[in-house]
Amino acid sequence: MREILVVANRTLFGENLLEAMRARASADATFRLVVPQSKPSDGYVIYDEVVRDSAQVRVDLALSAVGAEGIVATGEVGDEDPFLATMDAVAERRPSEIIVSTHPATHSGWLRRDLIERIANATGLPVEHVIVDLEHEGKPYDVTLVVANQTSSGDELIEHLKAKAAHGKPHLFVAVVPQADGGGHAPREARERLAAELDRLRAAGLLSSGMIGDPDPYTATMNALELFNVDDVVISTLPNERSGWLRANLIERVKGATAMPVEHVVVDPSATPTAAQAS
Repeated sequence: MREILVVANRTLFGENLLEAMRARASADATFRLVVPQSKPSDGYVIYDEVVRDSAQVRVDLALSAVGAEGIVATGEVGDEDPFLATMDAVAERRPSEIIVSTHPATHSGWLRRDLIERIANATGLPVEHVIVDLEHEGKPYDVTLVVANQTSSGDELIEHLKAKAAHGKPHLFVAVVPQADGGGHAPREARERLAAELDRLRAAGLLSSGMIGDPDPYTATMNALELFNVDDVVISTLPNERSGWLRANLIERVKGATAMPVEHVVVDPSATPTAAQAS
């Protein structure tokens, strides 16, 4: 079996990278995706755990997307330095070739550090550089950020997301569940809610992954918008007077901070007892 190492981060869902993988896909070829951790250049304070989780979300979504096309792949989160991440992967299981995907030179920190040449010189392996210009080429997938906590498994939310996925391009969903306190480690309750939400999304046939966010839902949303390249945002809350998020004007604040569409889904567990876990 030939193993092809793919090193990418924010360009993982670019059409040019997918085409390079499709062209190499065969009965005797497997792919290993390595996604280096990367913090946004600016924005709110972000826990190291969140940075790693965001990279794992990219790995999960990428594996789901290529798996849906019949491409055999494994994936992992790598060192924040893309050169070290690549060298670690090569040392562990030497591939037959390497694909490195970056933004165009004018926007790529990796290229400013001569990443392609350094990898080729250090490994002696064939290295293909794939340029992904998401700004001009667009993505083969629509990506929706889903922010929810107490209503994360609600029927109304799941049905809304199913309806979105039924139209247009293939759809990927990034779920964010704000944690309940200010600690750097996500509490068990938030993890359980995230796991239940992802179980329901995947049972509905939706390509999805997710992570725990900052305790403040606005900060969690803004951080996710820095970490992921999404097309729209869905925020799910309890009904009016029962929702602390609505009392804090979360929907309006997010709409005021981004130009992308922001949709609000109301989930009422008391009206439909099986819709969500009330708290």
